[in-house]
Amino acid sequence: MPNRAVRAQRLVALFVLGWLLFSYPLLSLFNTAGVVFGIPILYAYLFGAWFALIAAMVVVVEWPG
Repeated sequence: MPNRAVRAQRLVALFVLGWLLFSYPLLSLFNTAGVVFGIPILYAYLFGAWFALIAAMVVVVEWPG
């Protein structure tokens, strides 16, 4: 099992990644008129990135070593 310092560093890295994923320049790239499976691209990106961050946090916190 990774020690607490390594786990904390990975969680900080995920925080920075989330900050970048939800920053204005990247969000403006997805603010277009298209749709994915009937969902506007911006909303699909927001929920997809949100889901990916939560899944990555689960992996970091629950991974047994």
